[in-house]
Amino acid sequence: MTGQDTDHTTRCGFVAIVGAPNAGKSTLLNRMAGTKLSIVSPKAQTTRFRVLGILMRGTTQMLLVDTPGIFQPKRKLDRAMVAAAWTGSEDADITLLIVDARAGMTDALRAIATRLAEQKRRLWLVLNKTDLVRRDMLLPLTAQLSAILPVEHVFMVSARSGEGVDDLLDRIAAELPKSPYLYPEDDLTDLPDRLLAAEMVREQVFLQTHQEVPYAATAETESFEERPDGSVRIEVTIYVTRASHKAILIGDKGSRIRAIGEKARRELGRLLDRNCHLFLNVKERAGWDEERARLRAIGLDDIS
Repeated sequence: MTGQDTDHTTRCGFVAIVGAPNAGKSTLLNRMAGTKLSIVSPKAQTTRFRVLGILMRGTTQMLLVDTPGIFQPKRKLDRAMVAAAWTGSEDADITLLIVDARAGMTDALRAIATRLAEQKRRLWLVLNKTDLVRRDMLLPLTAQLSAILPVEHVFMVSARSGEGVDDLLDRIAAELPKSPYLYPEDDLTDLPDRLLAAEMVREQVFLQTHQEVPYAATAETESFEERPDGSVRIEVTIYVTRASHKAILIGDKGSRIRAIGEKARRELGRLLDRNCHLFLNVKERAGWDEERARLRAIGLDDIS
């Protein structure tokens, strides 16, 4: 079977993964896809744009869309991130509302559920981190959410351990619409390699720095050069808003930026399955998070 049969025995569709920051959306996408496609950190608001994971399960091609966490935006960057999340949901065949079961019903979750109810689309509830919560706490939370929005199915999973994820994938595979495949069967994502390189660097900025630095930083791939030996030479610039952040990122005698580059290079080499020569530069650029060009460069649509 090629996936392009005219009798439409194959299935294919978009599945949006939405929720509040730190609900575990990116961890769930990576668990479902079986590889790292969306960067993950313990800090909220790590994901900044839609990330597509392409997963084959039987004769179904699932197009899993990880979206930024939905929160009250302040900057142009924030507004673009939240807009990307809602667009991802509106375009999907099935929307998965991912809920941090430990946090329970928060004001942010209630606002998201209320807006989703207005979309009148297929909506499934996925309670995440259920391995960390007593079972008797899950049913009241499910009832609260079901009273706000129409839920087709409820799943209880742990994206961290994988518990319950196979059942979720099996149900998605069975219920997506009959359709030819939209992507080659061996594709993992539609993200360009240049953007993946910048994201691997930004992930290390999140993991290796603290407090406000990650939110004041972005990464852009300046050059991506294929080499005759099959390796790739990549130059990435990290933009920060303050001189003090630049100093933190560089570290004593360049120790921090070397550590960021080394770990990002290893992750990227594994993801691209080739040797990567990664070179990093740090520049101070106040107000980059309000610049249209910077937002487009990191994969976000312009928001006025």
